[in-house]
Amino acid sequence: MWPVFWTAMRTYAPYITFPVAFVVGAVGYHLEWVVRGTPRAREEKSILELREERTLREQAGMDGTQVLSLKDKLEFTPKAALNRNRPEES
Repeated sequence: MWPVFWTAMRTYAPYITFPVAFVVGAVGYHLEWVVRGTPRAREEKSILELREERTLREQAGMDGTQVLSLKDKLEFTPKAALNRNRPEES
């Protein structure tokens, strides 16, 4: 009789354990909210919003009209690999 019982338990285990686990999880979820109280709508700022605020704070003291020219910016960029064998223009 025991081998038949264990074979049946092994065969029908998923059909028994899933509903039990679902009920236990739902009860635990609702019990947690009862213990905590009402959920608080706490809004946290995203990383993008924090980055934008930091950038605005950094730029607050700077003059927006004083920027580097495009030629100055290109001076620090490395030359392309295809232009290495070409003679430089003066």
